[in-house]
Amino acid sequence: MKVGIHPEYRTVAFHDTGADKYIMVGSTIQTSRTVEIDGETYAYVTLDVSMHSHPFYTGKQKMTKRDGRVARFNKQFAMTGLKG
Repeated sequence: MKVGIHPEYRTVAFHDTGADKYIMVGSTIQTSRTVEIDGETYAYVTLDVSMHSHPFYTGKQKMTKRDGRVARFNKQFAMTGLKG
């Protein structure tokens, strides 16, 4: 490995602002912001969505069988007796 060409690898605090949760991950991301957590200072990056707030992981996503195109088609043509 060449000396001096690689970015610094350190623990970074990613903050999911939607769920107010912190995710501590090793990263080389460049940021000038820091945050103190449990007496330690970490590089700080905000996130809009993570596994703590994304609907897929929280179980709050729409069900495709109820809300999808096929379901709307079946609902629309259910009275006519036509089946798709």
